[in-house]
Amino acid sequence: MLTRDSFPRLLEQKTVLLTGAGGGIGMEAALAFAAMGARVILAEIDPVRGKRAEETVNAAYPASAAYYEIDLSSDEQIRGMVQWITTNYGAPDVLFHNATVTKMGAVDQVDVSYWDKSYAVNLRAPLLLTQLFLPQMKARNSGAVAFVSSSGASPFMGAYEVFKTAQVELGNTLAMELEETDVSVYTIGPGLVKTETAMRAIEVVAGNMGMTTDAFYEMNGSHIIGADAAGLGFALSAVYAQRYRGQEIGCIQVLMDCGVFEDKAAETPSVGISGEQMARFARIRNTFLSQYDGWQRMNLFERQWVFRDFKKCMALSAEQAGDELCRLSESLSLGQVPAQKDLAFLERLKAYWEHQLQLLKGYEKSASKLEENTRVIGSWIDDIAQFLTGE
Repeated sequence: MLTRDSFPRLLEQKTVLLTGAGGGIGMEAALAFAAMGARVILAEIDPVRGKRAEETVNAAYPASAAYYEIDLSSDEQIRGMVQWITTNYGAPDVLFHNATVTKMGAVDQVDVSYWDKSYAVNLRAPLLLTQLFLPQMKARNSGAVAFVSSSGASPFMGAYEVFKTAQVELGNTLAMELEETDVSVYTIGPGLVKTETAMRAIEVVAGNMGMTTDAFYEMNGSHIIGADAAGLGFALSAVYAQRYRGQEIGCIQVLMDCGVFEDKAAETPSVGISGEQMARFARIRNTFLSQYDGWQRMNLFERQWVFRDFKKCMALSAEQAGDELCRLSESLSLGQVPAQKDLAFLERLKAYWEHQLQLLKGYEKSASKLEENTRVIGSWIDDIAQFLTGE
């Protein structure tokens, strides 16, 4: 079993600013960053939790962590921390926006003062911190900025999710603006983790949904991971920030990519590869590569929209998807049976083409063109479905 100590020196001499580092996933991420050789600045509002986290990390990895007490709802304190970090460390190599406040309840039942607090911590603070450090990152042409997402719009979680969702859009916008640089921006969701903060929030949500917390966790069991695994996923995502730039990913995906564990729920039965199957896969690969070539010839705004939409659906860039298809084509030609992660990738591509088909039905006004293009995209979807089932 791979652990945080299985990845030494991957971030040696790198500086990481980790907000919300006093406990739970934050402290586990700090431990993982330190295990990889990074200097970790632990930004935390609670001095008891912050100092305890500093002691815990330094006990495991001496002289690797420094605690900084801060209320991220204060612009003045944010600017003071940025000056202190710049003076002592320079701009961080990794800016990890983990801090959050989680007020739960119905939209009309949560006082507007809590919405203001959530806006300040869950959106304004990440924006301001990024604005203040980004010029230095751009000047040296290196760095990673990670925004932490959640599940998206959910009942009784509005005062939290609205601003976390906005954080995702901020990350997407920034990633597009920095495409021509080596500063990587991405968004990562931890998954459902039973931290103290999360469990208190789930009690409110489950209660409003008329169910017990046990029933809620049972319903979402396939998405639950431990805080240590989520923290390791955070740290590894920063190591491979270039790979994930512009994407909205999850810790489970990162852990699978790095071989920490396999997502058993995502497994698909293996298929044998016949000559007919090889021909079918060649059509899948050529269809996508032709589609990608067409996207490259679009005007700037159309191209950016398509690539962004693709990343949202596939959790990797169109360029990376093309590389994956070419790699898989080569392995199939050598007689190798597709791995489970390869089949899961093809399932996602099938889902993306199904998504495209739905978009087509919404904007194509010509009945004849709709019929023709529906038939074409349907054939793409059928190719993948038949490849996966071996029919």
